[in-house]
Amino acid sequence: MIAIASPRRLPKTASARRQTVGTRPAIVSGRGLTPAEKRRKTILARKRASLFERAIEYIGGDVFLEPDAERLASTPPADAGVPLERAAAEARASAGRSLSPYLASLYQTRLLTKDEEQFYFRRMNWLKFQAVTRRDRLDPKRATMKQLKQVEGLLAEAETVKAILITSNLRLVVSIAKKFNEPSLSFDELISEGNVALMRSVEKFNFALGNRFSTYATYAIQRHFFRISQKCRQQRNRFASDDEPVRDRAEEPRDPDSCTPEQVGYLKHVFTTFLEELEPREQQIVVARFGFDGGKPKTFRELGVEMGVCKERIRQIQTRAIGKLRSMAEQAHLEQTIGDWL
Repeated sequence: MIAIASPRRLPKTASARRQTVGTRPAIVSGRGLTPAEKRRKTILARKRASLFERAIEYIGGDVFLEPDAERLASTPPADAGVPLERAAAEARASAGRSLSPYLASLYQTRLLTKDEEQFYFRRMNWLKFQAVTRRDRLDPKRATMKQLKQVEGLLAEAETVKAILITSNLRLVVSIAKKFNEPSLSFDELISEGNVALMRSVEKFNFALGNRFSTYATYAIQRHFFRISQKCRQQRNRFASDDEPVRDRAEEPRDPDSCTPEQVGYLKHVFTTFLEELEPREQQIVVARFGFDGGKPKTFRELGVEMGVCKERIRQIQTRAIGKLRSMAEQAHLEQTIGDWL
């Protein structure tokens, strides 16, 4: 029996080795990614985390389970998108030329009809409902960029509709603010507070009940104004002369032998630490009001002009800042420390 030798394996050439290496499966681990791929992967991970951690609230969940829910949320009424009405133009003309640019701009947007109002509220909440529904179907660790952008697009459109609802009701805030007389707040500050209440009302309004939004928003804005007014009165009554003790102590004659230079340095260090705990506006007002920067103490009116607010607002911020300083001094037992020195 003749034994047949097995064929001898020849060494691979360089070309063959390159071809073999080239046919290996692609490396999918992070170490095999290019810088651009790593960057895209990081962005995708951040987008996933941001979207899945975002709180999305909507009104009317049961309504959107009905068969015609999508049609109702996607079909605007016939009068939607009509240009500025004659009534709005006449209202702007009758308002006179004494309005500020902001107030005058409000009359460029007409009021919504009841059907329009219902459609926009339904549309805004329907878009949020769809965004939540799609997000719940995604895997938080495997959602693609395309899927994330689809959900983000729904939320962006919902914000656009929300802006329409807010803009068309800004005049309501002005009309309510005119009825309130709060000396601690300027008219512009009152309108700003009212706008915050309006935006919150747009989020909470239940359109499915069929009521007009103005009825709901009026109550919410008035309640917000009453709370602010009550809080301002309490602050005025409690801290009406809050800065007097500080001024009196600053004007008292000082005994240079009461504290050593080391003790004075310690007090300056502690007070500087306290100031750093305050908000930037509070720091600015406390330092300027009592001349801690070496300059002449400024009045409430002077600081109000510099910071663009009324003097009563400056007083409120100072009261809040001094209250914080007192609390920090009590926690640090500063009064007891000074008593031990003296």
